[in-house]
This record gives sequence, structure tokens and C-alpha cells, in this order.
Amino acid sequence: MSNVIAIDGPSGAGKSSVSRIVGRRLGYLHVDSGALYRIMTWQCLVGGVDLESPSAIHAFAATVEIECRPEDGHIAYYVKGEAPGERIRTPEINANASKVAREKPVRDIVTSLLKGMTRFGNLVVEGRDITTAVFPESPARFYLTASAEARARRRQKEEVEKGIANQSAEAVKASLLARDAMDSSRKYAPLRKADGALEIDSSDLTLEQVVDAVIAALPEAWRA
Repeated sequence: MSNVIAIDGPSGAGKSSVSRIVGRRLGYLHVDSGALYRIMTWQCLVGGVDLESPSAIHAFAATVEIECRPEDGHIAYYVKGEAPGERIRTPEINANASKVAREKPVRDIVTSLLKGMTRFGNLVVEGRDITTAVFPESPARFYLTASAEARARRRQKEEVEKGIANQSAEAVKASLLARDAMDSSRKYAPLRKADGALEIDSSDLTLEQVVDAVIAALPEAWRA
């Protein structure tokens, strides 16, 4: 049975960076669940799907085939043999991902893909419903959070480093807060802190401090 470290939290809380480092330290595969919803959104946009029509999203999502492969310490995704790259990290995807991710048929497809990844070995999975809906039975569940200001600074820094920055810090913050509201209020698998999950506020912590806190809280056998 594979070990699964489940990490949830809002955008910009540090989930991706923390999960990647934890995975490297322990030899676990890093799984970015949010990328699957971004791929669905990307494909909907490419396909000209009306994102205001749930039925159109449902019908189209069932046709999207995503291949999952373990590569270099993480699970890589491919659509028609092609890696999406930075095309799923644009402001347009950020603005529309919640419209796709809130639909239950889409969440069911992604949840099934995530559960199936345990065949590849031990995982550290980050997302927004990993501790509540995907792997609620895991003994290693974490909820990372941070102030809106800290999260906005981090997200804008990421966009600058990737060469896709075209928003002010205030615009980034407004976008994050809007996404928070949509994620926490959606009908299916909303973003929330799971009962029993360890909450870590990373606002004033370094990345290494958060990583150390996560690893220290794992079952002892998982740290060996």
C-alpha cells in the first residue's frame, strides 16, 4: 500500500514548493492535482466550450484523455502525447479554472486519476480537496495557509520568474481572493481544512521551515 502525504490550501500558500521538496527528501512522487483541473480548463478553452454551460463542460470533459507518467520525481501529464507546459499557468487559465473545477463530473474524473496514481508508489499530493475528498484516510494530512498579502507576493514573483507577469500586486491579490471565495463555496468538495489535518501558517516561515514542519509531523516509519 502506498503512503500518501496529502497537502491542501489556497493558492499561493506554498503547496507546490513544499510538496516538491518533501518529495525529493523522502523519495516520494510529487503530484500537482491542480494541474489536472488546469488541463481540463485549457482543453475546454481550446475546444471553444461555453464555460457558463455546465452541461457543455460535462460533455467535453468526458472526452479529454490525460496520460499520467512518473518522471524525475513527479507525475507528468500529457494530452495527445503533448505536455501542456506553461500554457496552463496563464492569467486566463487562473480566471477560468474554478468554473471548470466546480463541476462534479470534472472532479470525479480528476479524483479517479489521482487515486489511480498510487500504483506508481509513495506520493505527496497537493491540492484543495486532497485531505477531504481524495485521500481522507491518509494519516499525513496538512492544510497550508498564509495571509493574502504573502500569497499575492509569492504568486506575482512566480509569474515574473516565468515571464508571464502582466498584473499588479493588487490585481494578483484580488484574483487570489476571488479564487478562494469560489473554491470554498463550491457545492462539490469545497476548499476547507479537514478535521484532523495539521494547519501550518507559512506567512512568516521560510520554505525550509514549512518543509521541516511537514516532515516532522509524518508517521515515523515514513521518515525512515
